Amino acid sequence: MDLYEEIAKIRANGERAALATIISVHGSAPRKDFAKMLIKSDGTFIGSVGGGCVEAEVWQEARLIIENEQPKVLHFKLTEKDMEESGLICGGALDIFVEPIIPDPGLFIFGAGHVAQPLAQIGTMIGFKVSIIDDREMFANKERFPSAHEIFVGEFSDIFRNLKINKSSYIVILTRGHLYDQDVLEWACRTEAKYVGMIGSRHKIKVLYKNLEEKGVQKEALQGVHAPIGLDIKAKTPEEIAVSIAAELIKVRYS
Repeated sequence: MDLYEEIAKIRANGERAALATIISVHGSAPRKDFAKMLIKSDGTFIGSVGGGCVEAEVWQEARLIIENEQPKVLHFKLTEKDMEESGLICGGALDIFVEPIIPDPGLFIFGAGHVAQPLAQIGTMIGFKVSIIDDREMFANKERFPSAHEIFVGEFSDIFRNLKINKSSYIVILTRGHLYDQDVLEWACRTEAKYVGMIGSRHKIKVLYKNLEEKGVQKEALQGVHAPIGLDIKAKTPEEIAVSIAAELIKVRYS
């Protein structure tokens, strides 16, 4: 299978991988610059950067890079054994650039109200695949959210269990009522989403947290929730609140 076709498939499926590329070869042996190896999150790989101990270390580093999403240049001074396996001469050296392949982050907005509209637009502009979820078709529709990647209408519980939420996902809770917020927050805390944020007053948040702890949600999970949502920029209007939320998403994305 073509390596770049596989990368496109991985991204489309919301999966993760790392791509290793030889960027420099020092020595008089035939050059192998730009040879590539794609390492998937399940440990399988396509291609080669020379085999042997070098490739084994690249595979090991790639698994870490997939997790931390930070690229890295690996430097190798090749031994006689490495030379035999890679085709280079003894005393040579090799530089390999390993970069993470991660899906476009998904922004799942629960609630299709006045804040959700500008947030969906801004979210799309800053590189998120936006999904709108609400149980009211008169609010959750393409006319109100033309930039949304997906729009789901139905019971929050039914929709949530079918969403593909992973480590690149961001969940924003903006529903119209405390009960819906509590339900969505409970489900969100049981995912591996990179970000979970919820709108509301500090009093409301305190009450919901207490309710959820009584239902068995771990305190540590609740402590990771961004609530009240957004950076404190003294926002007042729906548009300003959307900007504050988007700013927080950017901050988390690059932290």
